Amino acid sequence: MITAIQKHAQRHRGTLFVEDGEVLSRVAYPGDQFVMRIRAPKCASTARPGTFAHVSCDATLPMRRPLSIMRAREDWIEVLYKIVGEGLHLLAEKGPGDRISVLGPVGKPFRPSPQRPNTLLIGGGVGIPPIVLLAETLQDKRWKPLAILGSEIPFPFEPVESERPTPWLGPDPSHAMPMLEEWGITSRLASLAGFEGCHRGLVTDLADLWLRTLAPAELGKTEVFACGPTPMLRAVADLAAHYQLPCQVSLEEFMACAVGGCAGCAVRIETPDGPAMKRVCVDGPVFDAATVVW
Repeated sequence: MITAIQKHAQRHRGTLFVEDGEVLSRVAYPGDQFVMRIRAPKCASTARPGTFAHVSCDATLPMRRPLSIMRAREDWIEVLYKIVGEGLHLLAEKGPGDRISVLGPVGKPFRPSPQRPNTLLIGGGVGIPPIVLLAETLQDKRWKPLAILGSEIPFPFEPVESERPTPWLGPDPSHAMPMLEEWGITSRLASLAGFEGCHRGLVTDLADLWLRTLAPAELGKTEVFACGPTPMLRAVADLAAHYQLPCQVSLEEFMACAVGGCAGCAVRIETPDGPAMKRVCVDGPVFDAATVVW
């Protein structure tokens, strides 16, 4: 007799891999933040914006940690993480040449609609990575992405003064994420910490400033994508609802198995058949914001 978990595993056969990854680089940033590049060709080849990797932190710790994928190339992925416990502390001690097990890519990705090329990308804290990967996939003349990134600790990159104009905003804030600037994607930063060149406030403040400048026809071509802490995502969902815009959010939850077996990451979602508990790891992490029971 085939169990529900076995059926679920069969559906993901050929798309979810476990491989012996190799740490290629690890860059430290203020606030106990790290960007790690890991050679994991199977995961890299099928990673999509919003999917994540479930990585082992150390041989002494059996539980893995879910980390959003920020970049993916032919044979490597990059992840951003902040030390918040023993596991990520152990991972932060790893360096080039160390081996770590990688399970991934896990989850359902963001799904931008070609009918809505005005893409508003909002990332907060360790929710920035999937927004970066999504922005990278939108480097095409069909799309007009705007990225708004927020953090209450120093950003996990060195902000640069942007050369891309934002007439809807004025001269301040003036700084951007260097990687997005190099890709020709407009980005602006927000924080309550008073960092130079950043808007002193919330990411939703900047988003609202931009949205209110759009004519109805342009709003009809706009879609919102967000990843970050739950209070931020709820505020983004409310803002999108105010402007009657479709909005996809990538939820953050604690995970044990990350393959749908334990259901420890379940959240309440409205479905056509009524409220249901959905697993963030495999039914998400990306959901329609309008269906999330906040």
